[in-house]
Amino acid sequence: MNSKRVIIVGGGIVGLAAAYRLGERFPGAKITLLEKEDGVGRHQTGHNSGVLHCGLYYKPGSAKARLAVSGIRQMVAFCRENGVAHEICGKLVVAADAGEMARLDGLRERGLANGLEGVRRLGPEELREIEPHAGGVAALHVPQEGIVDYPAVCAALQARLTERGARVVTGARVQKLRNTSDGGWVAETPAGSFEGDFLINCAGLQCDRVAELAGERREVRILPFRGEYYKIRLERQNLVRNLIYPVPDPRFPFLGVHFTRLIHGGIEAGPNAVLAFAREGYRKTDFNVRDLADALSYGGFWRFLMRYPSMCWYELRRSMSRELFCQSLQRLVPEIQPADLDTGGSGVRAQAITPEGELAQDFQIIARRNALHVLSAPSPAATASLAIGTEIAAMAEKAAAA
Repeated sequence: MNSKRVIIVGGGIVGLAAAYRLGERFPGAKITLLEKEDGVGRHQTGHNSGVLHCGLYYKPGSAKARLAVSGIRQMVAFCRENGVAHEICGKLVVAADAGEMARLDGLRERGLANGLEGVRRLGPEELREIEPHAGGVAALHVPQEGIVDYPAVCAALQARLTERGARVVTGARVQKLRNTSDGGWVAETPAGSFEGDFLINCAGLQCDRVAELAGERREVRILPFRGEYYKIRLERQNLVRNLIYPVPDPRFPFLGVHFTRLIHGGIEAGPNAVLAFAREGYRKTDFNVRDLADALSYGGFWRFLMRYPSMCWYELRRSMSRELFCQSLQRLVPEIQPADLDTGGSGVRAQAITPEGELAQDFQIIARRNALHVLSAPSPAATASLAIGTEIAAMAEKAAAA
């Protein structure tokens, strides 16, 4: 890989981190990163709540667990070296009632198995020493969790890449990929055509389509789930000090709504999870015919609905009702009221779904002789991005040598 020309598609945090680690490992590689927007980190990376996940939730031995544990250390080190705002503030995972205690204890065992340090169970009095307004009968204190400015991480990665001689080309939506006679690639974009020997697809919300342009079958498809947030009014932000999360319900694939202190001030509450009518649809009114038809024509989507009908209906109702949203939040902070909530931002999660209707819960990367396709990069992909980048660099070397 040291003398190869590498094209990376996607300027989110995973694509930037892959380029960064690839350049470290192979200083002679000629790296070109293509981003369709006019700047980097404009979609999933720039719309999340900025949490640093340390690996509490993930199945021991899974790629997510391994990459989260090493990834948070690498991310914190990068932030320190590059002056990016971050803070290791810790979080509470709150058991709202006795029925959640067994799952809370299972979560602690999982965290310890993943190598987390300092995770401990707290009783009602102890948890309220940390979060005085939190409800619940018990909680896990997770001291290694934190918050960070991910857009600033992207800006720092872009600056380091440019310093090393890599090209970051914006306004470069990949419209066509074709093979060259020597096994390389030509990527055609509005910003010009770019040639490379090896292709790395980190296109996030568009990754399955980019893979299809490269000749892959779209068996696993991206469905966009919009996560909507509320902001806590300034005069009520004293209700939350740092991060307060629920105990996840194993029947459902998402973590549930929670409270997050933002690195530059303010408190967010959310997100829920509803199907977006556009892959980049950050408002309820955003609509893209191609994206919606893509979802509705996919059998995996309908099988997902049949698998989780109650959850899908509840998430849709909660999206339309501030009062219902607030009821979920009151399980964590009983004093919160609908009047305390202002409409906040939203993000869209690139959720990979199999033809059987199952959500891809772990990272999925397809390796070919001249290409890698990152087809599933769920949370904690932002936290773990530098560790994922290291893995991508190693996989690219192996694939190119095969």
